[in-house]
Amino acid sequence: MTDLGPIAWPPAPIRTERLVLREPEARDRATFIELLASPDVHTYLGGPRPRAELERELPEVPERWPGSFVVDLDGAMIGQILLRRAPAHHRPAAAGKPDLGYLFLPRAWGFGYAAESCAAALEWVGSVLPGEPVVLATQTANTGSMRLAAKLGFTEVERFRAWDADQWLGLRAPRGPDRAARTLQ
Repeated sequence: MTDLGPIAWPPAPIRTERLVLREPEARDRATFIELLASPDVHTYLGGPRPRAELERELPEVPERWPGSFVVDLDGAMIGQILLRRAPAHHRPAAAGKPDLGYLFLPRAWGFGYAAESCAAALEWVGSVLPGEPVVLATQTANTGSMRLAAKLGFTEVERFRAWDADQWLGLRAPRGPDRAARTLQ
C-alpha cells in the first residue's frame, strides 16, 4: 500500500472520550511485537509472524508513516489504526482510495475502543482528504469486523475470494463534519 500523499504529518494527537491516537514512539515497540505475533489478532489476517523474526526486524520506532496511529489508553498502546491508499493491483473498487485497517490487543476487545478510535481516524482523514471515500476490507468470517464496518457507515461494494477466504469490501462515502458526528449515535 502507499501513503496518503502530501499531508502534514504527524498531526497533533487526536483525543476521543477515552483514547488518544498518536504517532508511534519507541516505547510502543514491545506492543507492536505483541500485536504482530498474536495468533488471536491474526486469525483473519493470514496468521501471526514469528516473535523472534519481529524482534530482529522491527525498527526501534515501528510503523512511522503518514496514516499510522497508535491507539493509546491511559498512556499505553492497545492497538493501531492504519490509513493507507489501496494499491492499483488491489480490488478495482478500492484502488487509490484511503483504506482503513486496525489491530487491537485481545485484552482491549469488547470495550468499543475500535469503534471510538476508527471513528476519530475517519473524521481526521475526512478533514485532510475532504471528499474522498474510504474503503475497508475484511474476511466475511470476521463477524466483529463486519459489525464494526456497518457501525462506521461502510456499505458493501463487493465480495470476493482471496487468501483462501471469502472477503468483503465496503465503502464509506465522504461525510461532512455534521454527519460524521452522528455516525456512531
